[in-house]
Amino acid sequence: MNTPPALAAPRARLRLLASLRRNAVGYLFLLPALLAFATFSWYPIVRGFIISFQKYDLVKGAEWVGWSNFEFVFNDPLMPIAWRNTLQFTMLALLIGYLMPVMLAILVNEMKRGKSYFRLAYYLPVILPPMVSVLLWKWFYDMDTGLFNAILQAIGLPTQRWLFDRNLVMLCLVVLSTWANAGGTMLLYLAALQGVPSHLYEAAEIDGASLWRRLWHITLPQIRGVMLILLVLQIIGTMQLFTEPFVMTDGGPANATLSVVMLLYRYGFRFYNFGAAAALGLILFFVLVAFSILYMWLTRRISQSL
Repeated sequence: MNTPPALAAPRARLRLLASLRRNAVGYLFLLPALLAFATFSWYPIVRGFIISFQKYDLVKGAEWVGWSNFEFVFNDPLMPIAWRNTLQFTMLALLIGYLMPVMLAILVNEMKRGKSYFRLAYYLPVILPPMVSVLLWKWFYDMDTGLFNAILQAIGLPTQRWLFDRNLVMLCLVVLSTWANAGGTMLLYLAALQGVPSHLYEAAEIDGASLWRRLWHITLPQIRGVMLILLVLQIIGTMQLFTEPFVMTDGGPANATLSVVMLLYRYGFRFYNFGAAAALGLILFFVLVAFSILYMWLTRRISQSL
């Protein structure tokens, strides 16, 4: 029997009120978290979107300028340089740092002894504050007193201008980033490997499958979902490159390590052009959103084809 429209709305309202009464205590527990998210996450996002269309002055206040901030950002000659450097860092980080945690996790998982020790050893760099890691590696790369040049001198090889060579500096940042972050990703892969059914390996061993075949046909397909998720997270993280070039090179030499987020920082905190900084941040946000949508679409297509 269909409910008349005149009675449907009051009944829906009564059900909503009853649900609110039943869950009132739960909503009260959620309220502090919601307020924290609204204050420190949602409000800055909305505020940044508004400022991107304003000429913002700390003394005079805000003035609406429409698309002027975006025109300024797109006409800045440093804009393509920053995007090129950021994409270069992302590609190098994927080539060097994406598969390394997978390989480390597989090696640790196959160990019979010392597994706990190696888990701790690989995770220790993650515990260090990012600034400590960057300053430590800045000393490693120092031309005069650095560890790497001291090793090269000891074995009779020529020293390198690590952070002052345009051909080496980006690779130096990638190595630092991989060392600092691979341990945390390795633990995620290691947890995923614990969920691979052991009977698959037992059946493969009975069939005489080699270690490489077990890895290719069992291990990697079983953790493929985790690998895809961490792939998109790594790309999003590397495209927000800031701490390493900011502390180690300040974007040099000759803007060779100037990233998009560093350019955003310069707009806001060196030139006090908060409108341009917000506009560039909004552009980066939409680029990452577009990539995430493409990633989810490709993932769905791949899963449907299997």
